Parts: sequence; structure tokens; C-alpha cells
Amino acid sequence: MSTYREIIGKKIKKVSSDPSSGFDGEMWYNSTTGTLRGLAVIEAWSSASPMITGREFGSSGIGTQAANIVASGYDYGPGARVTNTEEYNGSGWTSITAISEGKFLAGGAGSVTAGLVFGGTSPPYTGNTEEYNGSSWAEQTNMTTARSVYCGAGGPSGQTAGLAAGGYNGTNSNATEEYNGSSWTNGGNLGTARRAGTAFGTQTAASYVTGYITAPVNTVEDYNGTSWTTGTSTNVSKSSDASSSMSQTSAVVFGGNGPGTGVTTNESWDGTSWAVAPTLATGRAGLNGAGTGTAAIAASGFTTPPDASPAITEEFNSTTNIITAAAWASGAVYPASLEGVRGAGIQTAAVAAGGETAPGPMVTTTNEYDGTSWTGSGALPAARGNGAAFGTEAAGVYATGYNSSNQPTVYNYNGSAWTASPGTVNTARRALSGSGTSTAGIIWGGYTTTGVNNAEEWNGSAMSNGGTLNTARYNPGGFGTQTATLAVCGNTPPPNADTAASEEYNGASWTSGNNNLHALRMGAIGAGTQTDGIVFGGYDGSSPVGYTTGYDGTAWSTRPAMGTARNNHGSTQSSPSVNALAIAGGPYTTAVEEYTTTTETSNIENFTTS
Repeated sequence: MSTYREIIGKKIKKVSSDPSSGFDGEMWYNSTTGTLRGLAVIEAWSSASPMITGREFGSSGIGTQAANIVASGYDYGPGARVTNTEEYNGSGWTSITAISEGKFLAGGAGSVTAGLVFGGTSPPYTGNTEEYNGSSWAEQTNMTTARSVYCGAGGPSGQTAGLAAGGYNGTNSNATEEYNGSSWTNGGNLGTARRAGTAFGTQTAASYVTGYITAPVNTVEDYNGTSWTTGTSTNVSKSSDASSSMSQTSAVVFGGNGPGTGVTTNESWDGTSWAVAPTLATGRAGLNGAGTGTAAIAASGFTTPPDASPAITEEFNSTTNIITAAAWASGAVYPASLEGVRGAGIQTAAVAAGGETAPGPMVTTTNEYDGTSWTGSGALPAARGNGAAFGTEAAGVYATGYNSSNQPTVYNYNGSAWTASPGTVNTARRALSGSGTSTAGIIWGGYTTTGVNNAEEWNGSAMSNGGTLNTARYNPGGFGTQTATLAVCGNTPPPNADTAASEEYNGASWTSGNNNLHALRMGAIGAGTQTDGIVFGGYDGSSPVGYTTGYDGTAWSTRPAMGTARNNHGSTQSSPSVNALAIAGGPYTTAVEEYTTTTETSNIENFTTS
């Protein structure tokens, strides 16, 4: 019998405490607990940030789990073929340059900086081929045979070595075509014509898995760059499924139709055999897949019934780490149902004050949150709502706001009581935002008798005018510090339209942000820094929303939505890396939610000997 050292190349160490990290297969003897311990592999799907536009049969196979593109597809809601293209960065989705042709059932291959999309149903069936260079799409030579392809192969080099097989153009196709970076040539035909299967691997080592002939099948064919041969069948017959895309010897195949519609089934392939793997949380077909056999992504698709194109994203990981996805979770309810409450601090040490009851009046109420429960504290000197708050639980500031009229006063909080500051704001207003510390804060935007572009800086005792916003707005969101602030969304003056525009402040002037929110809204609230922030909630012109959108200093991308849609709510000003808090808000709710970012911890388990 081989020993652990002979197999792994290392001996089992004796330690008094578990290491903070390790590598696959590492084991040790913990002398304190008297146990043999090690890092165990865990496989699971976890929820991730939703797509901006849900769709079915978008292009699959472009990129990895942490850097993925989905182009085109069919949005069941309006019943339309879309050109929308989105990129996933491992945290969320952001809109990028649209592909030129609205279609679905197209194939995909390559990477986020060298992508390839080909074929599809426009209608009619198309052989149109486009390359993506990281910023724009360019038309290339069409496929020899126009058809819906749905799946493609080629791995990360797919833009210069792509592969298309099977499909449909009135009848099932067995045609195979190879792409060399400029044109398509015919390859060896599939043994059996079929459509709506999934493929993974490279141009010279690929597999076509499952699909539809006259019914869903579980057959597999393998390609060596010249011809197809029969491979090992999957355990489940299905079609319109998806898979990881990178390798022929390590893959997962998930979702699809049959047995049933919109199934959750998932199988893993190790190059030799198929094994049942953890199932998707949401069954769906026509979904988009990419990645590897140990790190895959499943995006959107359609559920039946009811027919819909949910924007759901899930990530599959086979790793020695326990991955907890970013999410909002319910916190202790706020003591009162209020709109216009304002907050400061961090998720485990927050203060919230003021607000408006339904149908009024404004209140002086102050409450502190320790991450578990709310406790009443010293009241504001005067009732107030819809002002700006910033700072910490022990050193907070509440500036301006509304009570019968816009108020000029500034209040300071010392952890137990509020006092009026001798300094006042230069422009009394409501429906504004603020951020920073009790000695270096900033407020911007707001409403007097119209939306304003004023910004004012706080030095701990007085306000002074700062640079003016380029776009006047009220009920904006934002976050940051006095010298690195980001303002976004809100409602602009006549014609009173919601905006998605963002601006960055450097301590002297505002400049237009690099990217705007994907959805127009006002009354959203933000938390974080100029290079690591989120904006959540708001009002989109018809109803409150639960959207959450993150900013990395360059671009906005989606994040998990709140459980309770709301607008004009309170928030901490913490960075999402130390977590954020959504407090009460409209339409008059006591709901509180806590946001946590994605975390990974080592999956250390006890082992037994025999």
C-alpha cells in the first residue's frame, strides 16, 4: 500500500493549530485537538449577480467564470431578439458595445478581449460572424452554412481557432466548420445530425454533448481536428443545455430540457467518465455557459412554465474553499416605519436619525445599530428628514434637510447626543447626499425649489462651497470621501427626468464618470469609496426597486438585489468590503437589510484512518 508521502510527495506535519491556508491534498495532525485534518474539496453552485437583461439562447462559451461575455439572445418579456452585450467580471455584469445583429441560438468562443460569435437565427438563419477585440465588434467572413448553432468550441483561442458543429436551418445539421481567424472551412461531419446540444474544448480536441434529434439525447461525439468518433454518453438525455467551455478533459454540463423542462441537472466530466454533480438552484434551458470544469458560470436562460427570461446567474466551483456569495440578508427591523431616514457609520456600528412617518410629520428619533439590534439614543434637536448624514456612530453629522421648509442647521453626534453646530449650510435644501467624516465631509445636489448642483465641504465646524456638479440633481446616490466622491443618478430639473449619469469629485471639481448606471432611477442610496462602492434601491419612475449596482472606479456592474424594494432610505457610508446597511425607506417600511461581499474560507475537515 502506498503512503501519503509517496502519493503526495509531502509528509503529514504535526501542528498545534490549523494553518490559515493550504493547498489541495494537504493534511496535518493537530496535536491540540488530537485530530487528523486537511483541506477537503467542496462542489456547489452559488448565486451571483444577475444580468442586466435576461435572455435565452445568447452566445455561450466566451471566456471564463471571472471574465465572461454574453452577446445577443432572445428576451422573452418583450418577445424580441436583442443586440445587448454584457460582460461579467466575477462580481457583476456591465453593458458593453452591442453586437450588430439581433439574433439568438448563436455560437461563441474565445475570450473577453478576443471573442467570436457566429451563426444563429435572426431570422432567417444566418452565418454572420463577428469578432470582439475588448471594445468593439467587427464583421468577418460568414460561415459556409447559415444555421442556428447555439454551441461553439475553441476554448480561449477560439477567435483564431473556432469550431462550429451541428445546428438547424430547417433540418438538423451534421456540418462542422473550423475558423482560422479570417474564414471558415469545412471539417469532418458529425456522425449524427443534431441541434441544441452543447460543446466544449478546442478546435482539435472538442466534444459535442447531448442535443435534439427527434427527442433529447445523451449521446456524445469527440472531435480530433479531422473527424468525429463516438464518446461516452452522459447519464441524462437533454437538449438546450450549457457547459463549461475551456477543456475537453474537464467539464460540467448543466440545465436544459428533458427530462422535463428547465431542468437543474448537472454532470461533471473528468476525461474518462460522467458523474452526477451538484444541481443548479434554478432549472432552466437555453442558458449561457462558460468556464472550466471546476469554475463555471450559468447565466440567464428560460424557465417553463411560466415562460420567462430570468436574469439569474449562478457560479459552480469545485474547490477547497467555502465560497459565500455576495448577498443581502434581513437585519433587525427598524423601530419605526419611515421614509427619509439618514444613517452613518458601518454595518455593526451605525446611527440612523430623523425621517418622515406616513403621512407625516418629520421625527427627531435616533437609533443605533450594533449589527444585531437597534437601541434608542439621543434625539435630534429638531425634527428633520431627507437631509444628508455622514461620519461614524461616535462622530456623526446631520446636515440641512426638511421640516415644513428646508433647514440650514448642521447637527453633530458624539455617540449619545446631538448638538447644533455654529456652522450652517450655505444652501438650505433637502433630498441630497453626503459622505466623508465628521471633520472632512461633503454634501451635494438636492432640492430647493428645483434640483441644484451645489456641493459644500464640511471641516468640522463650518461649510464652504465646493465645486459644482455638472448635472444638477436631487435624490442622488453616492459615496466616498471629501476628496474622492462619486455622485450618481437622481432627478434632474425640468423636464424632471431621472438620470443614470455619474460624476467624480477630486476635492476641487467634478468630472463625468467613466460609466453610467444601467438603469435610470432617483432616491437610491450609496456606500463605499470612489473605487469600491455600491448604489442600491431607488425609484425608477413607476415603483421602488431593489437593484444594487457596484462601481470599481472604472465601470458599473450588477450586484445581488435587495429583498425589499425601496427608495429614500438610510444607509451607512461604509465600503462594501466592510459591508453596507439599508435602513427603512419608502414606501414606509421598517425593513433593514445587510450587504456582505463574497468571501472564501478554507474548507478544513477532520479525516479518519483505517
